[in-house]
Amino acid sequence: MRGAWRTTWLLLAFMVVNFADKAVLGLAGPEIRAGLGISRQEFGSAQSAFFALFSVAALGVSALTKRVRTTTLLLALVLMWSAAQLPMLWGAAGFGALVATRVLLGAAEGPAAPVAMHHVHGWFPQRERALPTAVLLVGAAAGVAVAAPVLSWVISHWGWRWSFGVVGLVGLAWAVAWRIWGAEGPMAPEVGKEPVRGPGDVRPVPLRRILLSPTFLTAAFGSFAAYWSMSTLLTWAPDYMESVIGWDLHRASTMVGVGALVNGAVLLVHGLLSRRAALRDTPPRLPVGAGAGLLVAIAGCATAVFGTADSLAVKVPMMLGPMALAMVMLTVAATACSRITPPSQRGVVLGALTFVYALGGILSPLVLGGMVDGAASVAAGYERGWLLTSGLLVTGGVLAAFFCRPERTALKLGVPESPEAAPVPVAH
Repeated sequence: MRGAWRTTWLLLAFMVVNFADKAVLGLAGPEIRAGLGISRQEFGSAQSAFFALFSVAALGVSALTKRVRTTTLLLALVLMWSAAQLPMLWGAAGFGALVATRVLLGAAEGPAAPVAMHHVHGWFPQRERALPTAVLLVGAAAGVAVAAPVLSWVISHWGWRWSFGVVGLVGLAWAVAWRIWGAEGPMAPEVGKEPVRGPGDVRPVPLRRILLSPTFLTAAFGSFAAYWSMSTLLTWAPDYMESVIGWDLHRASTMVGVGALVNGAVLLVHGLLSRRAALRDTPPRLPVGAGAGLLVAIAGCATAVFGTADSLAVKVPMMLGPMALAMVMLTVAATACSRITPPSQRGVVLGALTFVYALGGILSPLVLGGMVDGAASVAAGYERGWLLTSGLLVTGGVLAAFFCRPERTALKLGVPESPEAAPVPVAH
């Protein structure tokens, strides 16, 4: 277990850097728009450019996990995304360079989460994966929480271009650490060759059956809604707080950082509770999908209140409380999809999950930017955007609550709880 948790902490740092990279554009948004002379819609286009190849790369690179070791893939990804940040240090780099580097960055970071989850799941049995999965997703929150004050200071003292340079250099430092300590887990599937199968091994399941199952479809849509919400907050919350609420950069970035810490706390508490239940063999009071779906729906209602309330005494508790509950869906979706998938196909299915939910990252910056620019006022545009986000969360939560049932789906597909378990008869 020592190696398992050392790997988990290394990949937590990996995810911290990953999301610090994503946070740069939102945190430096007003300064970038002023420095490059672009509109909010153009800025939203630059943010969406990050996701242009994000989903495709997530699916394509995740498919390589059947042939290339995940230690190698993770090292290559972090080197690529770090190199993509550095051109913006050049003073002559303009809007075109910003868009081009965001496309490259997205292509390198798209596969990061599914490949990291596939790697860490090779260190833990199925029943114990909720906590390490949550820890990796805490890296998303921690990346924003760490990046918000640090990059705010960098932007204020060194200029917005150095915010790109700093995260690029930190990524290179992580690559050195991974090269020294990164290793495959004992439960990782073999790569590069077809394994010799015994009578107790789990046979591959047609991907069509997995991807069209109610569990995958509702987990993917719920994750899409949660990721839309997270991307909206990451991209537009600093601008919303400065333009509508009237806060300065420091106060806005601090609030974004605190909100990210709350997101991380929600994920960690959920992971710890899931682990305790698994170790005690305590049956959950609600099916996994029902519990997560309910939390996502609550987050959707809170988002509507946040977007329409005039009082900061209402807005701040919503952002630092129930809105954070949507993040639980990302953990539940990943563990649910792992549960219904044989180990040799896990990387591909997690890549497909990322392909779907990352579409929220492509669409939300562009849609919200257009809504704000096209509205009668900035405040009115943002209100419409928050209500749209609320509707997606409530819909995704309700669908997951009724149809995300990983144990039932695994039984139907013939996927046992662990590779060592006897296969379950396949229902035809």
